[in-house]
Formats: sequence, structure tokens, C-alpha cells
Amino acid sequence: MKREDLEHIIRAAADITNEYEFVVVGSQSILGPIPNPPAVFTMSAEADIYPLNATHKADAIDAAIGEGSRFHETYGYYAQGVGPETACLPTGWENRLQRIQTVGTNGRVGYCLDLVDLFMAKAAADRDKDRVFCMALIQLGYVLPRTAISRVDDMPIDRAAQGRLRARIKRWTKALRDQGHAVPADDV
Repeated sequence: MKREDLEHIIRAAADITNEYEFVVVGSQSILGPIPNPPAVFTMSAEADIYPLNATHKADAIDAAIGEGSRFHETYGYYAQGVGPETACLPTGWENRLQRIQTVGTNGRVGYCLDLVDLFMAKAAADRDKDRVFCMALIQLGYVLPRTAISRVDDMPIDRAAQGRLRARIKRWTKALRDQGHAVPADDV
């Protein structure tokens, strides 16, 4: 997915729901802070999105422009209508959202996650695809491991899960160093 594809999804979601503001979570949220990221970050054809002030309308987005829809068949990408509970995010994430509002969104607003918040949500989910995504964020210098670790205490998970999350970030950082990538040695 490219930035203009996400803008199209925001515009289409606005037309479907008659809402003005949307939150984008999931991997394609990266298109807010980094409009033209490396290909490793844009392989998904799906944008997870919900109306900021009418989360119950997410189902209408899913029905109209979701997976398998005519929209999906026509454009090759789609929206998944989700809710705020979809991503496990650190306290204060709402204050760090990155705004997209362009001609391509027809003036409607899409709020994308800050890179570290996106990293934390993916790291907490801990699927294979999330590991690849997070390690690429570290490898390419978009997220510093020490910054991510500093947000672990803000994650709405229990202490044991926070400990596992810290260890996971350190393990990924070590694996990158072992592969010869220049992650600062004092970072974790």
C-alpha cells in the first residue's frame, strides 16, 4: 500500500460513514509519519481503520470497502473496519497521533500512530510478521530500542507481560547486531 492508497481509503471511509476523522492502526499507520517508507513496510494490502467519533460505524467500512469487496477487487487494497481495542497501545498514544489531511483525503482527517507507538503495538502482538516489521523499524533507525523500552511501563499489560516485552525488544536488538547491523551499543 502507498500513501495515496491510504488517503483513498480515508476518503472512501468518510463517504461511507459521513464521518470526518478516522484513526488508522496496524502496519499501514506508518504512512502517516513516513509517507514513502521502504517496501518492507508497505507489503500489506489492508489498512485497519475506524471512525474516531463513531466507532460503531467500522462495520459499515468493512462491509463496503473490506476484504473481497468490489473496492478491493478494483484497487488491490482494502480497509478493515476495526475498533480502538484492536491495538494494544501505550498510555498517551492519542497525544502522539500523526495527522493526514490532504486533497487525497478530500479534506477528511486520518490519524496515524506515532512510530514508537506502532512499534509497541506490533511488539505486543508478537506475530511473525510483527517481529519482521519491528526489527526493520530498529534496523533502519526509525525506532531506537531504548525509546521503545522506555514505553514498556506505559503498556496496558501486566508486569510479567511487560518483562517479556522488554526481553523481546532486547532479543531483537541483539539479533540485529549479531547480523552486523549498526544498532548503537548503548541502546540496550
